[in-house]
Order: sequence, then structure tokens, then C-alpha cells
Amino acid sequence: MYKHIFLDLDDTLWDFRANAKISLETAFDNLGLNAHFESFEHYFQIYLKRNIELWDLYGKGEITKNELQTERFGYPLAQVGIESQELGKKMGEMYLELLPEKVRLIPHARELLDYLAKKYTLTIISNGFVEVQHRKLKNSDIAHYFTHVVLSDDVKVLKPDRKIFDYALELNNAKANEAIMIGDLFQTDILGAQNAGIDQIFFNRHKKGLKENETATYVVDSLKEIFEIL
Repeated sequence: MYKHIFLDLDDTLWDFRANAKISLETAFDNLGLNAHFESFEHYFQIYLKRNIELWDLYGKGEITKNELQTERFGYPLAQVGIESQELGKKMGEMYLELLPEKVRLIPHARELLDYLAKKYTLTIISNGFVEVQHRKLKNSDIAHYFTHVVLSDDVKVLKPDRKIFDYALELNNAKANEAIMIGDLFQTDILGAQNAGIDQIFFNRHKKGLKENETATYVVDSLKEIFEIL
């Protein structure tokens, strides 16, 4: 039925949560931020909450990429009385340099890609930054699986805007009913695919309950389950 598989990258294939935390802690230590925070965990919890809020705003087009980058690293510092744009900038630059060097994948990701690549054309659709996402793919040794990498930075729209999915369909010379999207975020990956008339596999890794009006073509808790679907 399907000819083309569209996949999210972060926390669907590449373990963003684990890799990001390790990168942040390294930057935190290198810049001596332990002198200002009780611990890295203290810093991380402040950062994490604000980062989620900012990515939501970025996804809605309410803030720019630069505002996201500046605020998410400046905010934790401000909470402990450090009003230093320079330090926040250094933290952000170091983090983005370290992050794509990390190569931890979600369990069963590589096996799934091996399996899918033999049967379908694979395309990444990601809201991540160009300067980071391609390095993640290369360093994790998974870039070769993908015929196309579609990034919001290039298309100038973010998931769930259907335009990014329509763009991926055009690149593959595909019809919507020939593709299926695999992703871990309902509000971006699943709703976006639905907006474009594309079937979806919601990777509900953390087994969050869906709201009454939230449905997907398929729901899985593990990438391993996708072998039985495709």
C-alpha cells in the first residue's frame, strides 16, 4: 500500500533527550556553571521547562530561531541572577557544537531502518536546525538510509504545517495515500501528516494517554512494533 516512509528524527530515531542532556552537562561543566547553580540537575530542570515552552512558541511561528536560541540559554542564568548575554551565547554555541557529536539512537531504530530501506523510499521530516540535523545523521551513521532530508529551516515552515509534508511528497513524486509518517510528537508529526492526508504511526514511547479527539492510523509503544505494520 505504501511506497514512501516519512520519519521524524529527534526522539523517533535519534535519542534527543539522552544526547541533549549529556551535551548540556558537558557545556555546564566546561563553563563552570556549578558555581552558580546547586547542581546540574537544578540548571537542567529550569532549562527543560523553558525550552519546551519556547519550542512550542517557535512551532507556532511566534518567535524566531534566534529568539529561541537566545532565550533558552539566557533564561536559566537569569533565574540565578546572571544577566550575561555573552555567557548564554557561549553556552548555546558549545551545546550546539557538542550535540550532533552524540550518537545514541532510540532502541530498534537501526534495525527498523535496515528493514524499511529494503522496501520503501525513506525521507526525514524535521523541525530541527540545518546546521545540526545533518551532522546528527552523519555521525550516527544513518544518513545513507534517506533519499531526502526535509528540514523546516529549508522549507521555511514547521510541522504541523501541511506545506512541509506537501514538499516531501513533491520531492518523492508521491501521492498522499502512498506515504506514511512515523513520529513521536502528536501535535507536530501526527496532526501535520493528517493535515496533508497522510497516514500516521504515532510512536508513543512514553505511553501518554491520548485525548478523546486524538487518533492516529496506528499507535505503537516501541519501534519494534512497526515491523508488524510495514
